Amino acid sequence: MGNRLTQIATRTGDNGTTGLGNNQRVSKNSLRVHAMGEVDELNSHIGVLLCEDMSADVREVLVEVQHQLFNLGGELSIPGFELLKVEAVAALDEALEKYNAQLPKLEEFILPAGTRGASQAHVCRTVARRAERACVALGNEEALNDTPRQYLNRLSDLMFVLARVLNRMNGGDDVYWKSQRMNKETAA
Repeated sequence: MGNRLTQIATRTGDNGTTGLGNNQRVSKNSLRVHAMGEVDELNSHIGVLLCEDMSADVREVLVEVQHQLFNLGGELSIPGFELLKVEAVAALDEALEKYNAQLPKLEEFILPAGTRGASQAHVCRTVARRAERACVALGNEEALNDTPRQYLNRLSDLMFVLARVLNRMNGGDDVYWKSQRMNKETAA
């Protein structure tokens, strides 16, 4: 690894192309590069989230997610290669079950708000959905394993649940949407 990134500014992308992990050059506007960029942005947003106070177990889950997102990005950068394993999706399912069991059932939609950590988790949720859409678009045009799409789908769900967990960390709560239906039921 020490010799891999010896030169950051290579200038090889000045013509609007970038190199994939298999040495193939593609347009920086290709579906594959878009998907890689969305995953990279998601990982960066999780890095920002990790700057917030949270329990050690939530932090551990998020650090593992960052490592798996690097695997996902690596898989996207090498067409036909598999780095992200189905066990990573299973780990998200386990985390989802664990943290969702701690939460009260939702009776109304919630806003992406509350604490700064919860709000950042919601940003991660939406970026995960965008990354998932980018992988779906790529998979519609090129061969792509199912695991990246499944991982991003599950990760978005987990980020929603973790946002709720983070809002409750210091005795807080979800920020509920004031829907017209709820207003009518309250007034009746």
